[in-house]
Amino acid sequence: MHYPETKLPKVGTTIFSVMSQLAAEHKAVNLSQGFPDFDGPEMIRERVTHYMQSGANQYAPFVGVPPLRQAIADKVARLYGAQVNADTDVTVTSGASEAIYAAISATVRQGDEVIVFDPCYDCYEPAIELNGGICRHVALDLPEFRINWQALEDAITPRTRMIIVNAPHNPSGVSLTREELDKLATLIRDTHILLLGDEVYEHIVFDGQPHNSLLTHEELAKRSFVISSFGKTYHITGWKIGYCVAPKELSAELRKVHQYIAFCTPTPMQLAIADYMNAHPEYENELPAFYQEKRDIFCREIQNSRFDFSPSQGTYFQLADYSQISDLDDVSFARWLTTEAGVAAIPVSVFCEKPSAEMKLVRFCFAKNEDTLKQAGELLCRL
Repeated sequence: MHYPETKLPKVGTTIFSVMSQLAAEHKAVNLSQGFPDFDGPEMIRERVTHYMQSGANQYAPFVGVPPLRQAIADKVARLYGAQVNADTDVTVTSGASEAIYAAISATVRQGDEVIVFDPCYDCYEPAIELNGGICRHVALDLPEFRINWQALEDAITPRTRMIIVNAPHNPSGVSLTREELDKLATLIRDTHILLLGDEVYEHIVFDGQPHNSLLTHEELAKRSFVISSFGKTYHITGWKIGYCVAPKELSAELRKVHQYIAFCTPTPMQLAIADYMNAHPEYENELPAFYQEKRDIFCREIQNSRFDFSPSQGTYFQLADYSQISDLDDVSFARWLTTEAGVAAIPVSVFCEKPSAEMKLVRFCFAKNEDTLKQAGELLCRL
């Protein structure tokens, strides 16, 4: 039998799965894949059990249960000053990745161009290509990982349909400033370009800095899909629950696709999260300090190593330059670090279309218990 050619010739197993498997095989401390090694709030887990035992085990409304959509709308108003309609503007999805795919699939047509910023998360380009779009990569300026505005302006063409903005940024942890939001608004003001805001780390920003969501900018919000993740916020990545906030016209298009990808997200989990959000509206304000403490522990543990780093500004990832340790490229170094040194990390070049040969960066995840971070730090300081 002749099988059709692959639609994603550049795609194999994700680097996250590869490194986690390698870590398991070599019993390495796994600081590669971005998941916590601790549970989410006890109340959320208890409420899931409650709803399962109470019969809430059938399909939810495909856009999400009303209490959760209202809790999301309330949070957006409280934190970002944006008034969104829970019925028309908020959609609960089976993870942020599904929301990203649905937003792209709903709006990107054959030959449309989508701009992404390198380093960029690896799910963007496959979604663009599967929908007939063309991915245009614009490299962020290193070492600050800031937008090169001239390069962005040069990349925009009459075929540009969307720009994907990831902030706080994975893997660098850098957030957008208010001035950058204003620059972006000026640049695309007289166009029909849409924005996709990947804001899954919206509540993990450090040192007292704000998260400047696209939702805080009235002009940009009108053309934006803003996507977030309960998995990241509540340490429940395995539940795969995210959401998208967008104007009703954009939400209507996203929902057309969403209903045929996942239809709906598990009912008891949605109800449990809604209960927790309503009972603990202070949680999002406390989360930065929780993760900043973990960042500071990890940075302190590797302070005497030969890695060079600046403490992360956000997310639960820490970049480190290993150029004083090895001349290997970052993919080879990450494999060596796992198999020989006993700590798994992610090479940053895999996030780039055209990585710089001088880039000697790996990404560590510090969403771990203190003992895990100390064990990793001890191993890394031996190098």
